[in-house]
Amino acid sequence: MSTYVKRVLFKLHESYADPNRYVDKPPYEVTETGWEEFEIVIKIYFHDPNERPITLYHILKLFQSGPDVMQGKKTLVSEFYEEIVFQDPTVLMQRALTTTRQISHGPWKHETDYSYKEKTLQNILNAKNKIRVEINDLKERLKQSKETIIKFKAEITKIQMGNNMSHNSDRISLIS
Repeated sequence: MSTYVKRVLFKLHESYADPNRYVDKPPYEVTETGWEEFEIVIKIYFHDPNERPITLYHILKLFQSGPDVMQGKKTLVSEFYEEIVFQDPTVLMQRALTTTRQISHGPWKHETDYSYKEKTLQNILNAKNKIRVEINDLKERLKQSKETIIKFKAEITKIQMGNNMSHNSDRISLIS
């Protein structure tokens, strides 16, 4: 990145002494301690003066309520993927982007277990589907129950009408 990135500005929360931190060489990072959550503005400046700086926003979370992090068993990590796409870069920038050789610092292992997150997401989606099917089944059963109640009410009304007719005919025969 240093072939095309000139400097990076990290704008921290105002409560930090000197919240504007400029970093001019890799690794482009800032180390700080604290206990809060806030948005960091990250502005990337390029060697090519014709390329405008790019501004990124990152929510920094410096605390965790999970027991593993609080006991120091696990590192607190807030990872996000950002991708910079250069539309019609200048010749200088195109050359810097395409002729840069990759520097490997060994295999990178994310702190976040994405396979676990994917598995959790799949479990949530499966549970959501199961609930949707169950709700549809219960709606159908409720509809059938309402139809049955309507039929029973109609039968009761019919029987009551028949009983009223027979009582009326008994009265008629007594009167005659």
